[in-house]
Amino acid sequence: MDAPASLPLSLPAIAWLAGAIGAVFGFAAQRSNFCTMGAIADIFIMEDWTRLRMWALSIAVAIIGTTGLQVVGLIDVHNTIYTGTRVPWLSHIVGGTLFGIGMTLASGCGAKTLVRLGGGNLKSLVVFAFLGLSAYMSLRGLFGSWRVAWLDPIAIQLGTAQDIPTLLAARFQLDSRSAWLACSSVAAGSLGLFALSRREMWRPAALLGSLAIGGCIVAGWYLSGQLAWLAEDPDTLQAAFLATNSGRMESLSFVAPYAYSLELLMLWSDKSRIVTLGIASTAGVIAGSLLAAIATRSFRIESFRDAPDLARHLIGAILMGFGGVTALGCTIGQGLSGLSTLSIGSALTTLSIAAGASLSITIQLKRS
Repeated sequence: MDAPASLPLSLPAIAWLAGAIGAVFGFAAQRSNFCTMGAIADIFIMEDWTRLRMWALSIAVAIIGTTGLQVVGLIDVHNTIYTGTRVPWLSHIVGGTLFGIGMTLASGCGAKTLVRLGGGNLKSLVVFAFLGLSAYMSLRGLFGSWRVAWLDPIAIQLGTAQDIPTLLAARFQLDSRSAWLACSSVAAGSLGLFALSRREMWRPAALLGSLAIGGCIVAGWYLSGQLAWLAEDPDTLQAAFLATNSGRMESLSFVAPYAYSLELLMLWSDKSRIVTLGIASTAGVIAGSLLAAIATRSFRIESFRDAPDLARHLIGAILMGFGGVTALGCTIGQGLSGLSTLSIGSALTTLSIAAGASLSITIQLKRS
């Protein structure tokens, strides 16, 4: 990747821009009713594919934008967590499946939880707390020890990065640019055709919401990979991505940032702590959703119906926290940001999330 022409932005500027990207995401998701879990549930309950088409269009936009940034040298997707040479396939499958089950129990994924929280839903406040706690335990605590001992060691070691363009370039001796353009054209074209083949997708809310959400993924990559990239950190003498929790290039994801958000709130007086891209974008989604809810007069306080409803949301939050960290992402982290890099692991996780959600919805429908 070519070095930026100027120094990276300051940490506060990065945080504010990340918050703005999150706010656009939250506003668009609230206005368009964008929801991955809802998309799968709509198919089973109403045979309505509209929200799945919205998700597909968002992925297509994210792929096109990410590929554009990649081929012109503004970012390098190999600096992300999604494109390593090691594919922990069992973690992707188990984590993705548990996340999919969890999001059906908790009335939505991590992103939807933030959107609902901005709209006044107190259930989502409880889900936020327990998802964040579970995610933290999966990163550094009890759940993390299980993950590291039993799941992460089971992996396939590739000879090159796991993104499809790089694999095909190595296999057929293609240049990287041609491989990226070919793969993204096929992937984005297929998804876009599927998404826009029905009249209902041309309604302004669905179309503009999907375009905005996909664009937010691209904006996240540009912010982290270009504006927040330091060619040489004076302390380490190595390249650095400022204001990221992973130390890698990041875009939107809503599992691990829950944990880091709680950690920041608990250790606020520790001056070494900073508001990272993930934390700022998480807060931004809530703010954007709140703004949309107020603007449309849809803000209202909601709570649990009864104790079983509370129990379902708690279990779902815990499953999402562990599953999302284990699978390296959620419906947004893997299902949009990860897929925009054309990563094999991201595709495996996304399919596992869909499978877990489908299984859970099927069981719930049979019991109802």
